[in-house]
Amino acid sequence: MPPPAPVLPLALYRAAQVRDLDARLIAAGTPGSELMQRAAHAIWRALRRRWPQAGEVTVLAGSGNNAGDGYLVAALARRAGWQARVLAVADPARLAGDAAAAHAAALAAGVRIEPWRECAPLAGVLVDALLGTGLSGAVREPYAQAIRLANASGLPVLAVDLPSGLCGDTGRVLGEAIQAELTVTLLALKLGLFCLDGPDRCGELAFDDLHADPALVAEMVPAALRLTAASVPRLPPRPRNTHKGRFGHVLVIGGDLGYGGAALLAAESCLRSGAGLVSLATRAEHVPAMLARRPEVMTRAVQSSFELHGMLPQVDVLVLGPGSGQGPWARNLLAGLGALERSQVWDADALNLLASGVLSAPAGNWLITPHPGEAARLLGCDSAAVQADRPAAALALARQLNAVVLLKGLGSLVATPTGELYLCDRGHPAMAGAGLGDVLAGLLGALLAQGLDVTAAARLGVWLHACAGERLGRAGRGVAAADLIEVIRELLEEHSPCLK
Repeated sequence: MPPPAPVLPLALYRAAQVRDLDARLIAAGTPGSELMQRAAHAIWRALRRRWPQAGEVTVLAGSGNNAGDGYLVAALARRAGWQARVLAVADPARLAGDAAAAHAAALAAGVRIEPWRECAPLAGVLVDALLGTGLSGAVREPYAQAIRLANASGLPVLAVDLPSGLCGDTGRVLGEAIQAELTVTLLALKLGLFCLDGPDRCGELAFDDLHADPALVAEMVPAALRLTAASVPRLPPRPRNTHKGRFGHVLVIGGDLGYGGAALLAAESCLRSGAGLVSLATRAEHVPAMLARRPEVMTRAVQSSFELHGMLPQVDVLVLGPGSGQGPWARNLLAGLGALERSQVWDADALNLLASGVLSAPAGNWLITPHPGEAARLLGCDSAAVQADRPAAALALARQLNAVVLLKGLGSLVATPTGELYLCDRGHPAMAGAGLGDVLAGLLGALLAQGLDVTAAARLGVWLHACAGERLGRAGRGVAAADLIEVIRELLEEHSPCLK
């Protein structure tokens, strides 16, 4: 199995939900000052674990409770014999409530507190306590300047709760954002830490729930759930007395001239992921290659929808689009398939033909696998708008099409028409290459053929695919899509053994 990830909760929340939890904890009897003390101690413990010999901290402090946490961390460092200094980017006179009390505690501990200035020397471990989760617009000066200089300093940076300048809901950088080596996030996990730029900006992620009342936490509805080995579905073991007909027949349709490799990858992935029978409908020019590569795949040259429809009565699952192109061949073959009562996976140019109005969507029991550009075409916007709020885009697309949506990218998302959202935080940048989406489409078809519903198939499929890429990525760049197929097979057996 993949190496264990840090022990983190499965539930992810939007920033407003976490702020509301903080308020409800205070209303229920936990003083805000006590929560701030717990936060400071959690941050200080994490800092000492990561940099035990540093001996010096410089806290960059803003004006809210995030700053209060930073002032208390500085006080703890000073009491431990470290050199501790706070550069106040916001005037401490503006502090109120618990944050003002934290400032007083830092002064009493002997912490040097100086106003921020461009030439202020930075030293030791930098503690980013500038901005909390309430940021909605672009970072303003002098905060932007402090962030730029902290990032350029070459010093280690610990971010308090969320790297300043990162949107807690979307992972979008709001003009400028701290580049942390360690982020200690508090109370509950924020969705933005796992989306878009979040993983790159937060570095290593540590979590502390501050001993929050579990009953109050349980009242919150998560914005999304993380996919882990323990939370993704499993295929059941197979009885010894079985046969190929019990594990579904998948038909992959794709591979126009010049794009035959995509269809071959999808079909092979489907076969090696456990489908009982796999057929491929493709151009005549690609049949010899498929027969040589995988004679187990029943490959037919198909030129017309009439020929294709002769194959359909025996088929349980359709995988449409890998390498299909958008020309007359694909338009002819794929037209009308949405009306069939079959589980379906739509990928690549099948989605582009859908967006252009050439194809009609199935009524249900289907899943789509867009990258941000394809999602944008389906939503009638640009890819920048999709990336600006990936969770919202995935959910909007699922509702619009009545489909399970697997929005690919860092922090791939699975969204359902009923509003469920799942996030896969596995994967590796070595996966940035051609053909990996075709392997994913074939894997999803195989999981549907073996009895999973579309949501379960998307959840298990995206996790297996990402973990396979992660395993291969340890060797570095140059991962070929076909390399994933055997690793997915190994991972599937580790996760869902064929025999009890």
